[in-house]
Amino acid sequence: MKKHPKVNEVNEFLEIASDFEDPLEVIRESLSNAYDANASDVEIEIKSREMGSDIIIDDDGDGMDERDLESFFDLGNSRKTDSIGYKGHGTKIFYKSDRIVVSTATDDTHLRAKMEQPWEKLNRRELPEYEVSERPDSKDHTGTRIRIRNFRSGEGFDPEKLTYNKIEHYLKWKTIAGSTAYMFDEEDREMDITVRLGDEIDDSQPKLETTNRFEFPDPQEKPDEESEFPAERMCKHYDPTEIEIEHDGGTSTLQIVGMVGGKAARNELPTYGKHSAQFGVWLAKDHIKVERLNEAISHDNEFLHFFFIVNCQDIELSANRETIRNKSSSVFQKLKEEVEYHMSKVAQDPWFKKYLELRREAEIKRRARKRRSSLKQRRERVESEEKSEPTNRTEVLLELERSNGTATMTVEDFEPDADVHAIVRQSGKLRNAAVHYSLTDHFENELTFEEVDLVICWEYGDPVKLREYERKGYLGETVEVDLDENGLYYGDDNSYVEILPLSEQIESTTKQAVADD
Repeated sequence: MKKHPKVNEVNEFLEIASDFEDPLEVIRESLSNAYDANASDVEIEIKSREMGSDIIIDDDGDGMDERDLESFFDLGNSRKTDSIGYKGHGTKIFYKSDRIVVSTATDDTHLRAKMEQPWEKLNRRELPEYEVSERPDSKDHTGTRIRIRNFRSGEGFDPEKLTYNKIEHYLKWKTIAGSTAYMFDEEDREMDITVRLGDEIDDSQPKLETTNRFEFPDPQEKPDEESEFPAERMCKHYDPTEIEIEHDGGTSTLQIVGMVGGKAARNELPTYGKHSAQFGVWLAKDHIKVERLNEAISHDNEFLHFFFIVNCQDIELSANRETIRNKSSSVFQKLKEEVEYHMSKVAQDPWFKKYLELRREAEIKRRARKRRSSLKQRRERVESEEKSEPTNRTEVLLELERSNGTATMTVEDFEPDADVHAIVRQSGKLRNAAVHYSLTDHFENELTFEEVDLVICWEYGDPVKLREYERKGYLGETVEVDLDENGLYYGDDNSYVEILPLSEQIESTTKQAVADD
């Protein structure tokens, strides 16, 4: 007796919706759908509510007929074959809400579809239903408006974490708004994008306006001879290149474009946080960046100088479009070989070699001057017999040892060039410690807090800078500094990191000693 495998529809919807972990993916999917519908203008509005977020997505595309609406709400029933969301998975993120209302107009019809309590029903193991009604067309143009009520946004849309800065970063690095398709003389269709956040989320500006094109900073191939760091703004573009590759499955096309540049040039791109988390070689599908392939760059060259996008329509993505799932296929292996060869030619470019040489020379001069200045200050301090104040990590730890208030803490291991500078023993327990003159140095040096549970510093530093990191985020994560409690909370899991400001510690100990006398 033959039997057919069965699919639990509710579990399938629930699992697909749950796969979309980042609430910003609502924006990504909305822009992809609008682009597929030939929209030239998209507006997205997000407001924070007590039970979630209210979201409105409005586009002037072709609109949807009743069959298209079925594809919108169904799973694996998409009518798209060569567009971005051809599997129909993306719109299932909208199910994480209390209500979905779609109003859409084509040249012939004006439909309204409504689904109530989709997330609650799915979690009750019920398949949600939607109701479609046809309405007189009151619009003089086509398009679609999607209204989502109480979207279960988690922390992604929290007022302290969703800002226009973060939105712009996400648009250009994770959505069709960062497309490089126009560089390859493909369909040159520009789409204007507007995002409005409620004042309770970010009131720093009225809206964000951009397009669906990623633009590199202006090239500057010659060094700035008048600058202390002549290579810092150097930037060279590498022309768009199409490469045909043959593999066991047939023939595929790679579209490669990119740039090499110094930190000042890279800072002109719409990004923030640590450059090592942003730059390198990106693999893309539909000209949307997915994963990095930084091993394609030889180990002799730091990948953060490079920003290249390699688009291939034959790579396959996971349901949430965050990872490539056919890495064992012949097409991916051949792609990898070709990208490695292409990047080796870039690394051998005489211009790039000259750029690296200028960087090294400037860095050697900077370090030498810094050492001379530091040594001079230390000698002057010794000769004047002034009270010592730390100027580097080693001196901070010396102050730690001198402080009576921290007698229960000893330094067991110290490597100033490592990511974790010191391992200290406190009350018999080993702790990973970062060591700085000021807490702000940790942020400015773009060091993570992931492996650190204690920051030893002489002082906090500029509180305005600390608040700025709280507002904008740090290395793509949230951060909250509590100066009163000498600690900070980092990341979505609110990991706690203790702060030990030695100047305050010593001052407190001195005051206590005076009081005891």
